[in-house]
Amino acid sequence: MKRARKDSLIFHFFVILFGLFMVYPLLWMLSASFKTNAEIFTGLNFLPKAPTLGNYINGWKGVSGYSFGRFLVNSLFIVVLCIVGNLISCSLAAFAFSKLKFKLNGFLFSIMMLTLMLPFHVKLIPQYIVYNNLGWVNTFLPLIVPKFFATEGFFVFLLVQFMRAMSNEMLEAPRIDGCNTFQIYTMFIMPLSVPALVTVAIFTFIWTWNDFFSQMIYLSAPAKFTVSLSLRMFVDATGQSSWGSLFAMSCLSLVPLFAVFVIFQRYLIEGITSGSLKG
Repeated sequence: MKRARKDSLIFHFFVILFGLFMVYPLLWMLSASFKTNAEIFTGLNFLPKAPTLGNYINGWKGVSGYSFGRFLVNSLFIVVLCIVGNLISCSLAAFAFSKLKFKLNGFLFSIMMLTLMLPFHVKLIPQYIVYNNLGWVNTFLPLIVPKFFATEGFFVFLLVQFMRAMSNEMLEAPRIDGCNTFQIYTMFIMPLSVPALVTVAIFTFIWTWNDFFSQMIYLSAPAKFTVSLSLRMFVDATGQSSWGSLFAMSCLSLVPLFAVFVIFQRYLIEGITSGSLKG
């Protein structure tokens, strides 16, 4: 008994130590957000000698004449529409693949799975040409519209695995009562798929909020910049970088991610494990 307790204490000690090691960069950034630019790179203390909120005040004022609040609104606008698009399109595609019988069902599902192996950079140039011809460059449309066409194969696969666990006999009952296919989808499939749908929403939020590459490609006007692009603007290639403001706004940009993960953590785990164990 004592040996088991000792082993448990040793195990938890190393787990906590490893956790502190992993979270140290985040803690350093939080501490640096209360330091002056001079103290960030010259001071050896982890904690600021004279904590200041100036970095948060100056950082919130933003850059290029736009406040950081403007960039937050842009990011939230894109994220919300991307979540709506993925939930609607991916759930419809998953419902068709998992519960409807039609020709080439298996073949089309295999093609969809193959898209998971296709690197994003392979599609970048053709997509840019198409969006440029449509006049969508420097707008939010290239970042939002594809989400309404089930382009996220991973989410379709996740929902397919979850929906396949639902009994087909259970769905036949409402059909006998006169429900059509769309009513079965909206009134039965969607409510039963809430854990998986929440998982899709969380991942969409995290991936879209942290996205930098695609936003950098399609957005060029500062008025349309997102949080990811605005943070880059605090670093000046000429050497006049506001590192304190950069760290302060970086900490603020992590708050929505942290809040979403903490609040919906239970649904996230349930959605992933249900699809993998039942599928």
